Amino acid sequence: MKPIDEHHDCRPVGEILHQIGGKWTVLIITKLADGPMRFGEIKRMIGGISQKVLTATLRDLEMDGFVTRTVTPSIPPRVDYELTDLGYDLQVPLKAIGQWATINRPKVLDARRQYFAEHPDAMPARMGRIAELKQAAE
Repeated sequence: MKPIDEHHDCRPVGEILHQIGGKWTVLIITKLADGPMRFGEIKRMIGGISQKVLTATLRDLEMDGFVTRTVTPSIPPRVDYELTDLGYDLQVPLKAIGQWATINRPKVLDARRQYFAEHPDAMPARMGRIAELKQAAE
């Protein structure tokens, strides 16, 4: 077996991008950029996220060093989430990607329209996702 060349191994990049590239992760980190927040505040600010998914995502962000969780003993206990220095540092590329996506979305939608016009029967295994893409392109 050949040794892995670290400069050509995409697994480390993929591992990190998998975590920080999720839509909930991006939204949570963006909301926490304004300062510490309680769980309920985060949930209210991010529509459509379930309590289970929010809990799991916050745990993952804490595990990876992007978020700290502080429990203040009271009745009921107060739990605050806050970005770490690493979490704040992540704001720079996330903002850049967000700006790029906003600026280039019309071009992407045009490309999708053209693709589906040229390939009307395009239905790979991800049919649900393709239907979403077609709807966005229309």
